[in-house]
Amino acid sequence: MTISLNEFLQQLFNSPTLFVTVFLTLCVVMLNGWTDAPNAIATCISTHSIKPRSAIIMAAIFNFLGVLFMTMVNATVAETIYNMVEFGGNTESATVALCAALFAIVVWAVAAWFFGIPTSESHALIAGISGAAIALQGGMAGIHIAEWMKVIYGLLLSTILGFGLGWILVKLVEFLFRGMDRRKAFFFFQRAQVLSGAGMAFMHGAQDGQKFMGVFMLGIFLAKGDGTVDHFIIPIWLMVLCSLMMALGTSIGGYRIIKSVGMDMVRLNKHQGFSADLAAVSCLLVSSLTGIPVSTTHTKTTAIMGIGAAKRLTCVNWRLVQEMVLTWVLTFPGCGFIGYLMAHLFMRMF
Repeated sequence: MTISLNEFLQQLFNSPTLFVTVFLTLCVVMLNGWTDAPNAIATCISTHSIKPRSAIIMAAIFNFLGVLFMTMVNATVAETIYNMVEFGGNTESATVALCAALFAIVVWAVAAWFFGIPTSESHALIAGISGAAIALQGGMAGIHIAEWMKVIYGLLLSTILGFGLGWILVKLVEFLFRGMDRRKAFFFFQRAQVLSGAGMAFMHGAQDGQKFMGVFMLGIFLAKGDGTVDHFIIPIWLMVLCSLMMALGTSIGGYRIIKSVGMDMVRLNKHQGFSADLAAVSCLLVSSLTGIPVSTTHTKTTAIMGIGAAKRLTCVNWRLVQEMVLTWVLTFPGCGFIGYLMAHLFMRMF
């Protein structure tokens, strides 16, 4: 099942509920670009391989291409998010609960951005809709455990594989290019960093774009009064819309996250930035093809940690890492609890 742009616009202006749902969803997508998408281009900017404005334009283009091509190849990430929670039953109450979840995600993301901590919007999204589904269904019946376990697998995959590949790839790159003239190596890795940054933006769209489009489609179907849809086709107009909103978010407030990830955690040279991007891209590609939702933030930051550890453990700013890990740990219970409370509050109010 899918929806055309004309049909969507007609419903949008005839349904206040759908209008609010779409507005909140687009806010969350923009916040993803604000707080998550900068991770994709953080290293190529911090190593001065590309100017920030050019990197943002590049990210916007490759985010869209990632959404488009990965959705054509394998849309199971979007379906996993869509089927992770149970919003069936009364579609009016379900729509209100979904709006509450999206509001909770906005609150959590803005707070994390304010403190400059690269929180995961993917996990905030999962936690928020899970908390709202529990409130809606009155218990754990609102959670599909089999789909939720994929999130746990993704968390382990992004942490272990991201760190390990970062460590291995930077060692391999240094070994393969140990005899190259420094000037030639400088220009080679400057260009390679741009390509790897484009690859990161592509995979960010492939992973995070699908997650948010899955929630977008859920909101559309609930607002139409149909909570039984279990399979859908993502329209191209929605891919374009989500990509543009991500790009807008990155252009507005991405520098704080770029600074935290690309400059403050580990000081990177161009070949190290390239290795970090390549490690993260490889991990994200594997998880996207297997339909496992992973966090772009987790994958990129753990890859950078692996790069720093390959040189010396003291090269990593472990204080910043502790702040990040604490934020990651708190995201599931924190954002989930906010989603749960907001769902109860919204359902009583509306």
